[in-house]
Amino acid sequence: MTETAEGAAAPATDAKTERQVRRLARNISRFAGRHAVDGNAQADAVVEYVGRDSTRIVLVGADGEWGDQVARNPQIARRAVEAAGLTLHDEFPNDVALRVKTGPYEWNRMAGLQLGSPAGA
Repeated sequence: MTETAEGAAAPATDAKTERQVRRLARNISRFAGRHAVDGNAQADAVVEYVGRDSTRIVLVGADGEWGDQVARNPQIARRAVEAAGLTLHDEFPNDVALRVKTGPYEWNRMAGLQLGSPAGA
């Protein structure tokens, strides 16, 4: 902890947190670049709470391909998305959800889970 001008304790910058923000931002930027349409590298992101020690960043590229990254907490996730320059949404907007492309893997996995078969079968 460090002291502020008022004498109250303030959290010190955590080097591990900063490294994770930079790494996530770099991965997010690469994703947006790989899934650009007509030179538009803009992608959208939604931060979702997963559990006590993980937060999921769902990414949807301009071409509809999607991916994700996992951060330790929502603050790190939000900072990484902002550092990468993506549009961050609080919820999945309809236009972003409609843009998501799913393939045979996702459909088989969803159907298999619904029918009671083992995951990935």
